[in-house]
Amino acid sequence: MTSTGSGWAQLRQQARSLETQTENLFHTYAQFSSLTKPPQTPTEEELRLESQLKDLLERRESLISQLSRLLDSEATLTSSALKQNNLARHREVLADHRRELQRLTSAIAESRDRANLLSNVRSDIDAYRASNPSAAEADYMLEERGRVENSHNMMDGVLSQAYAINENFGLQRETLTSINRRIVGAASQVPGMNYLMGKIGTKKRRDAIILGCFIGFCFLMLVFFR
Repeated sequence: MTSTGSGWAQLRQQARSLETQTENLFHTYAQFSSLTKPPQTPTEEELRLESQLKDLLERRESLISQLSRLLDSEATLTSSALKQNNLARHREVLADHRRELQRLTSAIAESRDRANLLSNVRSDIDAYRASNPSAAEADYMLEERGRVENSHNMMDGVLSQAYAINENFGLQRETLTSINRRIVGAASQVPGMNYLMGKIGTKKRRDAIILGCFIGFCFLMLVFFR
């Protein structure tokens, strides 16, 4: 029983270690699926990582089989439920990692096929232009026309904004004029307001006359006493 328990512990420790190694390799292998311009063919590193992942999955499958046989050979039911749960957990993690490897492999292949397709299309276009100078010139003229139209559209947008701002200023000016007109009209309708404004104007003119006379007197005195 002791040898069986130690064997179970050793196999479980190996299984957990291989699971950790698999997750670390997944982190590196997943980077190939996020490349903007993947190589046309798999690199040596990509093939090596994929091979290592498959080897780890096979080794873990073998360990799980050994754990299963070891559990079946036990003559007692002591702690068998816990071991069954551990074994089920290892199988579940292994199944998840197999699906993850398949997903990453498919994503890398799709990214490479898409990049190769775009590269082939560009190559075909370049080859067609090289063999048909007239078509290449026509494409160039179309591209230039598109750039000119984009420039015109941008200028139209700027002019539209300028017209809108000018119109907004006009509306604001009309609004201020209307407000001023209303204020003047309201002031003229207040009783005694015109009389008060007249008195203020008369006082200002009187003060101006007095100030002018005083300045003239000072000037005469300055001339007289020189």
